[in-house]
Amino acid sequence: MKLLRLVPDNTKIRFMRFRTFSFPAALIIAAISLFLFSYVGLNYGIDFKGGTIIEMKTQGPADVGAIRAQLGALDVGAVQVQQFGQPDEVLVRIEQQDGGEQSQQAAVNQIRQMFEQTAEIRRVEIVGPSVSGELAAAASIAILVALVGIMIYVWIRFEWQFAVGAILTTVNDVLVTVGLFVILQLDFSLSSIAAVLTIIGYSLNDTVVVYDRIRENLRKYKKMALPDLLDLSINETLTRTTMTSVTTLLALVALYAFGGEVIQSFTLAMIFGILIGTYSSIFLAAPFLILFGLRQGGSDKDGEKAARTDAAPAA
Repeated sequence: MKLLRLVPDNTKIRFMRFRTFSFPAALIIAAISLFLFSYVGLNYGIDFKGGTIIEMKTQGPADVGAIRAQLGALDVGAVQVQQFGQPDEVLVRIEQQDGGEQSQQAAVNQIRQMFEQTAEIRRVEIVGPSVSGELAAAASIAILVALVGIMIYVWIRFEWQFAVGAILTTVNDVLVTVGLFVILQLDFSLSSIAAVLTIIGYSLNDTVVVYDRIRENLRKYKKMALPDLLDLSINETLTRTTMTSVTTLLALVALYAFGGEVIQSFTLAMIFGILIGTYSSIFLAAPFLILFGLRQGGSDKDGEKAARTDAAPAA
């Protein structure tokens, strides 16, 4: 079992000493991500800007370059061709046509006729601009509802300092992940929204584990200095945090390596998000409690209730 431990027991790392670096670094990276998002923008996929996805199976290994050249002669606008899965499987994306749904369908028919002798059309998905706008709005609402729900839950379960700290930590993770999409110009689609929501849940789970141990130690060590107590709590949960991250990353790296190009942007975002979520749970979540003036002895509703019960005379 010792060989499987990434972190030894009873570590005494002084994490709170790093907060003078972690806070400015997080603020700068988040600001850069916002700047890039505002002035460069995301590479929105067909889900958000409309277009057509056509999945084809060719006779023998697909020649992506030749297929792209054939489609370029059709004058259907921007065309993306990528191989995925097996060597004979190809995914074709064409942009939204100016003439509306009829023009979009006409473009699909042209492609069908061009490849009817050499390939099997397995799937055709047409996403109109109105539908893509609804998807973008729904995705934004989903993320906002998730963040609000997190804040309400943590506020009720802990105290407002924990709630605000959890939200700021989670928002930092989301902003940095969005910055990755902008820098690498990864295709941002509905699967990317799923990745962001998954990262939110993972980051929150790690953060709440640390916060729960902090709450327990606030009851246990009432005279310990808050920075020392936070260091102790993080060290006590460090093995669990790192092992959870590593086991999750093992699965994601396998998906990225062998899952094909279709899900590579999703898995890359997940890998990056897990790393950022683990970092923020250790170096940002707890220091926020110092920043917001968490008071020892009065920071936990359950702890006050438990203290009154312990103090009551036995019947």
